[in-house]
Amino acid sequence: MRRVHDVLIIGAGLAGLRAAVEVSPDLDVAVISKVHPIRSHSVAAQGGINAALNPSDSWENHAFDTVKGSDYLGDQDAIEVLCREAPGDILQMDRFGALFSRTDEGKIAQRPFGGAGYPRTCFVADKTGHALLHTMYEQLLKRRVPVYEEWYVTSLVIENHRCVGVVAWDLLHGEFQVIGAQAVILATGGYARIYHTSTNAVINTGDGLSMAYRAGLPLMDMEFVQFHPTTLKASGILISEGARGEGGYLLNKSGERFMKRYASHAMELASRDVVSRAIRQEIEEGRDVDGCLLLDLRHLGKERILERLPQIRELAINFAGVEPIEAPIPVVPGAHYTMGGIKTNVWGETELEGLFAAGECACVSVHGANRLGGNSLLETIVFGRRAGQRASEKARKGHKPELRASAIESDRDRVERLLKKTDGERLGVIREDLGVAMGELVGIFRTQDRIAKAKEKIKEFKKRYEGVFLQDTGRIFNTELIMALELQSLLDVAETIVEGAFAREESRGAHYRLDFPQRDDQRWLKHTLAYQTDSGGPELKYSPVTITKYQPTERKY
Repeated sequence: MRRVHDVLIIGAGLAGLRAAVEVSPDLDVAVISKVHPIRSHSVAAQGGINAALNPSDSWENHAFDTVKGSDYLGDQDAIEVLCREAPGDILQMDRFGALFSRTDEGKIAQRPFGGAGYPRTCFVADKTGHALLHTMYEQLLKRRVPVYEEWYVTSLVIENHRCVGVVAWDLLHGEFQVIGAQAVILATGGYARIYHTSTNAVINTGDGLSMAYRAGLPLMDMEFVQFHPTTLKASGILISEGARGEGGYLLNKSGERFMKRYASHAMELASRDVVSRAIRQEIEEGRDVDGCLLLDLRHLGKERILERLPQIRELAINFAGVEPIEAPIPVVPGAHYTMGGIKTNVWGETELEGLFAAGECACVSVHGANRLGGNSLLETIVFGRRAGQRASEKARKGHKPELRASAIESDRDRVERLLKKTDGERLGVIREDLGVAMGELVGIFRTQDRIAKAKEKIKEFKKRYEGVFLQDTGRIFNTELIMALELQSLLDVAETIVEGAFAREESRGAHYRLDFPQRDDQRWLKHTLAYQTDSGGPELKYSPVTITKYQPTERKY
């Protein structure tokens, strides 16, 4: 059966659902997701979402903080859109029914976050993503938008240089189908599962980026991967920046608030790249506590912890065996967010007609080399809405696409080869080795030698992937098959990270080269564009950064 919609959205996180809600009601819109919508990774966001709501704050202040936080690699025209439209979008979420925490006067409460000059992070205790995603899912149900739930999209269908749909595997029935659309929006999330220690859900495997990359589109600024300063030592589970926003301290083994040596003014609320590097340096120089440092919330008091950080307390108790009311939490940095993605403009449009991208899979570049906490949820809402609006306009002017049955053939052949193999290597081993190698060689601190080793490792993993075989050769709900397809996405994306990191001979934001420790605006104030080549590896090109009013200066906290 052929299925055709006006607008098809791939991904059911906040960016995808916000886009779906924005699509005009007279159009046929559908969402397709490899998991149930409220299992999307947006549900895991904890700390908050930024907007200049207080009269003593301004969107211009928010924009400056964001530009500075990006280490001046963010495109300032896009940042201005993000920050100017943020207050209206937060108030819209409030009207949709998001249960924001409130002040005693009944206003939306806001807490300080790292790199911000004003407390502008709106929050729902420490479960902000959970609350916002459920709010948007309610809006999706209200509009009766159909969801292809537990379908895995494998590739884009392109006719005459225009995206006209997707090829997708129906997990429940174990078969491929082509789904057509006049406009397709990629909202597939990030790819930090490339790293072994990661706050990300196991579904964050860069599928949308891999599809776009294989279709010839550029991936921008892929070398910039953010490590969150505070994750639980053993598991990588996120401990929200909200914990530091509420006043938590970072301590080394001597009980010293060591951030005074790295960011004397902002301390624990310096930007994430600064804090992560400080923690890693403390550990490497022997001031750690059994391989980690300590996040101390005890001075906040029981009442404040229970009111503002209840989930953090539960996570610490359940996964670290620590009651944060009584003892500090052991933390280490972990891969968390990916600033790079599919190159788009401020309306989510890509270089391919009919294809849009929004959220973490896109790079509009509002985050540049480093994202401020609270800006990622905001990006999903602002640019999800904008992509939905522009996709509606394009779809209304278009015509129902003609779909060829042969569009399935390449993906079908790929799956048949996997299902028919009877021996080889198990994919879990390759995925584990990939994560460990990326963490050790392309982590917080990078050097030419380490990245060169990573390049060779990626070649090795790609060769090993050709020999993968599946223990489950059935078709109905074969999750091992999906993991094999996800591994190809991870390898595609990993090679762009490594190539970009190897070429960029400077330190900027989350990309820190020990052999090039200074930022070099003369040579490297530019975006990296990675294109797939016939040989399989990426070709790098570069494009200028858009600067409107904030000239690059030294970044201090």
